[in-house]
Amino acid sequence: MSKTAAVVLAFLCITLFPTASKAQLLPSGNVYGGVAYADSVDIINRLTFKGWNASLEDLPLHRFSYLGIVLDGSGVYRRGVQQYNLVLGPRVSKNYGKWRIFADAMGGIQQLTSSGQTFHAVAIDGGAGVDRKLPFKNFSWRFQFDYVHTHMLSAKQNEYRGSTGIVWRF
Repeated sequence: MSKTAAVVLAFLCITLFPTASKAQLLPSGNVYGGVAYADSVDIINRLTFKGWNASLEDLPLHRFSYLGIVLDGSGVYRRGVQQYNLVLGPRVSKNYGKWRIFADAMGGIQQLTSSGQTFHAVAIDGGAGVDRKLPFKNFSWRFQFDYVHTHMLSAKQNEYRGSTGIVWRF
């Protein structure tokens, strides 16, 4: 397991199991962790990846409960290539019974390691998804789809990523 994956896993464990108190870092929001599958296309190559996706959403404005701020991280891998994304931005959502649909637009950084060389690029991420409440209190299942655009080494990369996993609401 890579160091980044271990740090993200430790962070999720600490966040998922806090003691109930009014002094929580984020008073309302959700934490998501799941598996991801990505299809990356540049000028010449088309590569598929498998990995993980995680996010932390805060709903800071109680009056506008449909508007949140999201920090999203992902890591996707294939033989000889590791790619990590860390993006931040707004998310809008709407509840329909047991379903919650959402869309987000985020910006951040991408780190790509290939053949021993590491590259950093600005990443623009737009996505949407749906959460379905589970019978367990405060838990949902998420399906999320993202489009990530980067420009690196005078070439444009387009990545389509789908992920699914568990959401814990607090």
